[in-house]
Amino acid sequence: TGHLIYQCGGIDKRTIEKFEKEAAELGKGSFKYAWVLDKLKAERERGITIDIALWKFETPRYYVTVIDAPGHRDFIKNMITGTSQADCAILIIAAGTGEFEAGISKDGQTREHALLAYTLGVKNLIVAINKMDTTKWS
Repeated sequence: TGHLIYQCGGIDKRTIEKFEKEAAELGKGSFKYAWVLDKLKAERERGITIDIALWKFETPRYYVTVIDAPGHRDFIKNMITGTSQADCAILIIAAGTGEFEAGISKDGQTREHALLAYTLGVKNLIVAINKMDTTKWS
């Protein structure tokens, strides 16, 4: 989510560099974009989103409010809180070996999140694929 905000001009390069430095100091250099919205100490230590976080910015055409919601099963109530406020959602699908299959299985988180979003009234869904670099794709 942080990378999307950065690419849309919602956060400046200097701030990203600050997060990159802080993350590297804790051995988590690749988490620089996650730290845009993951502010809790536990989130940064565990490398997962626990609570919802908001980030507002504007583009030449839109005022955007990003609500970052957790994907982990233990924090589904927080995911519901964030998703219930959304006009549109981005469903992140993990492409890692076995992760996609687990996510769309009968009890998978990807499937559950898509169903919950629809049930909560989100009718516009963007699907994004994550971790494609961990598989052999072409």
